[in-house]
Amino acid sequence: MSVLVVGVSHKTAPVSVLERVALDAAGVDKLVQAVAVSEHVTEATALATCNRVEIYAEVDRFHGSVEAVSRMLCELTDDRPEDVVPHLYVHYDDGAVSHLFHVAAGLDSMVVGEGQILGQTREALRVGQEGGTIGPALNTLFQQALRVGKRVHAETDIDRAAPSLVSVALDRAEDVVGSLDGKRVMVVGAGSMAGLAVATVRRRGAANVVVASRTHAHAARLATQYAGRAVPLADVQQEIAAADLLVSCTGATGVVLPLSTVAAARQRAEGPLAIIDLALPHDVDPAVADLPDVELIGLARLADELHAGEIAADVEAVRDVVNEEVTAFLTARRSSAVTPTVVALRTMATGVVDAEMARLASRLPDLEPEVRDEVEHAVRRVADKLLHQPTVRVKELANETGAVSYAAALAELFSLDPDAVEAVTRVAVPEEPRRRPEDDDEPALGGAEAARREGVT
Repeated sequence: MSVLVVGVSHKTAPVSVLERVALDAAGVDKLVQAVAVSEHVTEATALATCNRVEIYAEVDRFHGSVEAVSRMLCELTDDRPEDVVPHLYVHYDDGAVSHLFHVAAGLDSMVVGEGQILGQTREALRVGQEGGTIGPALNTLFQQALRVGKRVHAETDIDRAAPSLVSVALDRAEDVVGSLDGKRVMVVGAGSMAGLAVATVRRRGAANVVVASRTHAHAARLATQYAGRAVPLADVQQEIAAADLLVSCTGATGVVLPLSTVAAARQRAEGPLAIIDLALPHDVDPAVADLPDVELIGLARLADELHAGEIAADVEAVRDVVNEEVTAFLTARRSSAVTPTVVALRTMATGVVDAEMARLASRLPDLEPEVRDEVEHAVRRVADKLLHQPTVRVKELANETGAVSYAAALAELFSLDPDAVEAVTRVAVPEEPRRRPEDDDEPALGGAEAARREGVT
């Protein structure tokens, strides 16, 4: 079994394509369930953000599974598959592990090192766990990815050098309206991105923050948390007229703020208005950019600016951490892959010793118990010594490059029963690498302890 990643992101597709594959929470659940029941897939989840949609799957065959998963991503749009496929990327097995660790560390983000991706990775794990589509393979992989992200933020300076997308957008807005200190801000939406926007504008000194959402209770909760004011969506036009900055980041699938609404509001307004649209698909009609004294800052513009000049940050330390973690994880995974064969081999040896001791007891029934114990001890010691070096070497060789399956060779040489190896495989859950005390709040499926109780170590 191997991990497959098929996705599309800001690095491979324009915002117009990303908008068409964007998913709300219900859409993510539906996609994950569809992938999970497709042929060759045993586990699945999806990582969906404002600038990426990625499917992660544990599969038993590459070609059949990559075709099926790619088709499901293409079906999210009304475009022809040939118009979407060029924007997709595929990572498999070791490459999939490396990709997820880079994503969780923020190295693949639009703003390198931004911290929101860690929460979004955790959400992908939760979706799979609650939907019953994640098993031991993806659970272990995502748990370790979360630890990699935490380690990056704890051990490097990426936090100071890599603000969130919201912070970068607000920097652009301040170029238009000046410092937010004392300014009036309107936020449309009440999700995590909206919450980050409200918190950030408050830190920057915004004096009056108004929140609107389709669900007024959600808007009221967010506004109360930051001493703001909640209003119904029907009152948005009036509030825009009094605002210096408008931030929109809803999960709607259509335009929330049409040109007519913004144009009507601007007829009674004085001074410039900066509009930040962080939604995917976009909330604000792009035509508002043509209105006098209105500056529209959308994801497409942010992507162009961020790619035009790399964020001033030394990411080499982050890359070193990620590469170290990828190597450690792959080494542990390859070693664990031979565990079922090693356990089956030792079980076979124990059976041979037991059979021979039973045969000895039938031929020499009058043998003194202490002599029999000494003989049994000697025989078991011989068996252990004969098996020690092969089992140690097979674990070492499993981490060397090449196409040889040393575990399969060992099973063939000792004529191990394939059913016995398979039986051990079913309980042999890879142990999660290097768990730290601060990681205890992460959700886990369990299973490793059960495997250890069965003698799998």
